[in-house]
Amino acid sequence: MHRTSALITLTAAALLAACASAPTNPMSFFITSNGSGQGANLGGLAGADAHCEKLAEAVGAGGKGWRAYLSTTGAAGVNARERIGSGPWVNAKGVTIAADVAQLHGNNNLTKQTALTEKGELINGRGDTPNTHDILTGSTADGRAVAGDGDSTCGNWTKSGEGSAWVGHHDRIGLRDDEPSRSWNASHPVARLQPGRAQGDRRRRAVLLFRDPLTRRGLRPGSAAARSRRPAGHWLHRPRS
Repeated sequence: MHRTSALITLTAAALLAACASAPTNPMSFFITSNGSGQGANLGGLAGADAHCEKLAEAVGAGGKGWRAYLSTTGAAGVNARERIGSGPWVNAKGVTIAADVAQLHGNNNLTKQTALTEKGELINGRGDTPNTHDILTGSTADGRAVAGDGDSTCGNWTKSGEGSAWVGHHDRIGLRDDEPSRSWNASHPVARLQPGRAQGDRRRRAVLLFRDPLTRRGLRPGSAAARSRRPAGHWLHRPRS
């Protein structure tokens, strides 16, 4: 399995989101501090986005067009990178994660110290107990849906206890010193993300959230109107099938 500030919502993994309050909260990215309680069944993209919005509202950052960094597959499939806007994105402490979509999927500033929750808290990684570094994305390293017939999104984020989904490591550390282990969005697939199971519980925070100002202004992500409002080069299209 393999994505407008940007929201990443990972129910068995982690979410990224951002919002503003009074005084202005510059946050436009976060990892969810908790999941939906239903494993990888997030209620589809709409349910994942709603969960992100709820968490953002709790810290005074709601109503900003939060989007979970999740891809979906099939005829109406969506690439995570096309859901999250053009950037830049900053965490709850005001630290910049990436300036734009290209940097987010390249030389970004995502580490265990910067990939914070909406509350500005660190999330356990490798070497901590429990290790909760897996983040649900259903995406490839460049933020696109995983190709092929296999399930990479737990049924487009509607299944719990069956199917499988691709995850990343927010701490950029894995079992080996290689690119997949260091990937924040495409480390490996995980099966049976079910609440109550050790595997599912361990990944309860895994969703990334990003804020999209265009969505807040009523522009649907991917629409011609939304694309016309983005700086040239920042809107990245899905490959033609």
